[in-house]
Amino acid sequence: MQTIKASEFKAKCLHLMDEVNETGEEIIITKNGRPVSRLLPYRKIPNSIFGLHKEKISSKDDLIAPLDVHWDAE
Repeated sequence: MQTIKASEFKAKCLHLMDEVNETGEEIIITKNGRPVSRLLPYRKIPNSIFGLHKEKISSKDDLIAPLDVHWDAE
């Protein structure tokens, strides 16, 4: 985690924003040696975990076909 003074951040703001977006690493901004803000990359949070990996995971098996296994429910 990188730390930077507010005055330096002001001078390099746009470059630092691009850097954080590319690396994903957050930057702590300090004023008088005390942390006052964090710059972190924007990541959209999914509304639900269902379908999160849609189109990313596939199976070549027939997952719906019945198995030839007899179950004894007693």
